[in-house]
Amino acid sequence: MPNATVTSQVQDHTGPTRPPPKRRPRRLTTIFGRHPLGMALAAPYAVFLAVVFAYPLGLAVWISFHDYFFTAPGMKVARPFVGLENYRTALADPAVRRSFLNVIEFLVINVPLTVILALVLATALNSAIRARTFLRVAYYIPYVSASVAVVAVWLFLFSNGGMINQLLGPLAPDPSWLVNSHLAMPVIAVFVTWKQLGFFILLYLAALQNVSRELYEAASVDGAGKLRSFISVTVPGVRSATTLVVILATITGANLFTEPYLLTNGGGPNGASASPVLVMYQRGIEQGSPDVASAIGVILVLGVLVVSVVNRRLLERD
Repeated sequence: MPNATVTSQVQDHTGPTRPPPKRRPRRLTTIFGRHPLGMALAAPYAVFLAVVFAYPLGLAVWISFHDYFFTAPGMKVARPFVGLENYRTALADPAVRRSFLNVIEFLVINVPLTVILALVLATALNSAIRARTFLRVAYYIPYVSASVAVVAVWLFLFSNGGMINQLLGPLAPDPSWLVNSHLAMPVIAVFVTWKQLGFFILLYLAALQNVSRELYEAASVDGAGKLRSFISVTVPGVRSATTLVVILATITGANLFTEPYLLTNGGGPNGASASPVLVMYQRGIEQGSPDVASAIGVILVLGVLVVSVVNRRLLERD
């Protein structure tokens, strides 16, 4: 009887035992994962990526290894496998080689300029300054503006008789900016930096919210000024955002098309501002060689992938 009393007291103290949680069948867990609702919500975007990116990339790779040309809808023609012939044709073309050198020049100017300006301006806009909201909107407006409209403004500024040349007077370059083989690509790089700066400022503003104010206070107590705090606290604190900015700026720059097409009338002068994507358009659409154009695209994708991996390793190492 005493044992029964103790047992009843223990049961009353601990309460009724809960049934073990039901486990999902292994087959459902294997197919839909541990969170089927999350998989269902992510499925539309996964389908979008597969249709818009994965399938065209796979088709481009297939075309680059075959003798491919455009035909009328419904026609079936032989498309023999040619191996690396399209790649050899692409790399033997001086215009293709120059376009890759042009985009390297573009990235060397655009990516560091984007990182430095975006971080400095984001740090300034993150502090308590007057008209902070207005300045944030002002920097973001060019990013969401139509490229054609913004290009018209830059043509007005940098044309032969434009405002910049009028202000410089005898110091203006001859030939002018956009028809100068040495200045056309740097001008385009500065234009793209200015147009996309607002987006990267937003990325840095989001990253700066995670940098603890205590670190700045500790640096101030140690006698660090604003410049030292920026170098020792801000720059390391937003390293992950810097990695993202560098990778996105690299990918965006490698896909350069609209700016040289509109600003320099299709990559002029004499191909000095032509990008690989622009040359792909010229070879594939204008000249009817989609197989060679696909080979150029595959080379570009591999190059961007290698550069992005190297940038990530360099920026994220201790």
